[in-house]
Amino acid sequence: MESTLGKPNLTAILFFVLVVIGTMVITYFAARKTKTTSEFYAAGRSVTGFQNGLALAGDYMSAASFLGISGMVALKGYDGMIYAVGWLVGWPALMFLIAEPLRNLGKYTFADVVASRLRQGPIRIASAVGGILVVLCYTIAQMVGSGKLIQLMFGMPYEMAEIIVGVVMLLYVLFGGMLATTWVQIIKACLLLFGVTVLTLLALNKFGFSISNMLGQVQAMYPDANMLNPGGLIKNPLDALSLGLALMFGLLGLPHILMRFFTVPDAKEARKSVVYATSFIGYFYLVIPVVGFTAAVLIGKDAILGIDKGGNMAAPALAELLGGTPFLGFIAAVAFATILAVVAGLTLAASSAMSHDIYVSVFKKGTATEAEQVKVARISVIIFGIFAVGLGILFKGQNVAFLVGLAFAIAASANFPALFLSIVWKKFTTQGAVWSILAGALSATVLIIISPTVWVDVLHHEKAIFPLKNPAVVSMTLSFAVAFIASIMTPDKKAQDQYEEDKIRVYLGVGAE
Repeated sequence: MESTLGKPNLTAILFFVLVVIGTMVITYFAARKTKTTSEFYAAGRSVTGFQNGLALAGDYMSAASFLGISGMVALKGYDGMIYAVGWLVGWPALMFLIAEPLRNLGKYTFADVVASRLRQGPIRIASAVGGILVVLCYTIAQMVGSGKLIQLMFGMPYEMAEIIVGVVMLLYVLFGGMLATTWVQIIKACLLLFGVTVLTLLALNKFGFSISNMLGQVQAMYPDANMLNPGGLIKNPLDALSLGLALMFGLLGLPHILMRFFTVPDAKEARKSVVYATSFIGYFYLVIPVVGFTAAVLIGKDAILGIDKGGNMAAPALAELLGGTPFLGFIAAVAFATILAVVAGLTLAASSAMSHDIYVSVFKKGTATEAEQVKVARISVIIFGIFAVGLGILFKGQNVAFLVGLAFAIAASANFPALFLSIVWKKFTTQGAVWSILAGALSATVLIIISPTVWVDVLHHEKAIFPLKNPAVVSMTLSFAVAFIASIMTPDKKAQDQYEEDKIRVYLGVGAE
């Protein structure tokens, strides 16, 4: 069957227009309710646990999850699921370690929690640096993915595709703030779960709804490829451990995910939202491998690689094969909505770091008026949006897998240790927090540049300086060690006394905003 990928697809354009119009209507109604800082950043803390769970799932099931994992399974087999498992197991840790204290101590960003009993200025600047680094790496990967997707679906130039994504995303965030972003993510999560379910049912139908029959055909087609055994993607056990740590604990340091916990009324709803999110995401990651394995059998690895070298178009190509051009159009529009929703959440997180953490808390010492705070937030959104489009164009055709890996490695190394220790360790100090964030961010960035992922695959050197593909096992350990040593060397009596006071707020929610 001749694929229409790469040629303008009228159905895809129609669904795409419907998705954009639908979400713009939401933004219009949300904009009428978005006047204060709390409404812009936290949707007025009016989102229920169920709604926030769906929005979290929408935020987390990114293009990397939908297009990336299905493609990875299609090309590498069993090992392609390592990302799905890693991204899922972080959620229980998030629920038990972070969700409740975060909601009770924070206001708009995770830096509020780290700075709650420490010196505001240095902590907020360091946290903003760590947060923006993570968001930027994550955003570039999404922007490059969106450009490639629209280029293939609509047959338009890549640069034009990037500008369209940037403009639509800016409209959501600028006018609707967190309320519009939340509803865009809820709708996108529902569309994605529906689309993937239909695609999985159509795929299983080809094998008489027997997974063992499907896997048997995979083995028969690729007897030498080791598709059903581990070791196809990651051969070194230390590499697997390092990647697992980055994927699991990186979640606990992603600013756009942590920010969602400030949108619910209290800690009970925060816990509920994690339970709902884990259920939706768990289901999604259970069915995605079926899509990947079916694509490997029905389309074939060579055909998948022929459409896109990264294998990211395996799911859309399978949708076209099983459901024709209309279903391809629907799946393409859903994939686009996926990217838009995630980029909107990332932009909001970057804007809050720039305006709330740096401008309002550091420069204005917390004295800015509501109108001034919202104005600065919107200016920050525009600056970040322009940067995102520019970087998306700059990284055209690059291997962006390392950017997602780097985002999670920085989040696990820079943001998670400081956030976790500020909640659980009484002797944690300002110096410990600042140096921990900087050591984690810098070591993760430098080590991934000299790792095989960039040094060999992108810069084409013969041998990498650092042997592991993901640096989290080293950079995260270093961040905790630096936090411990710096805190012990610079004791802070005031911070220790404040820890005892904060305990009541952390565990009972007394005084939470």
